Amino acid sequence: MSNDQTLAFTVSDMTCGHCARTITGAVLAAYPAAKVDIDLTTKRVSIENAGDRAAVASVIEAEGYAPVDA
Repeated sequence: MSNDQTLAFTVSDMTCGHCARTITGAVLAAYPAAKVDIDLTTKRVSIENAGDRAAVASVIEAEGYAPVDA
């Protein structure tokens, strides 16, 4: 399911560029039309045009990270 809502998560265990690329790649693999914006300084992941919050969180969790609603 695709929508125009922006989802935001804080991912405290995202610490480097590799983490950011891993999360971005996983989200885009599941939702090719998504727009992913990551701020490593604040550890915030913002995603537009993806699935519902729980489904997107599950994609991030599957990569070994712990997203929390932001």
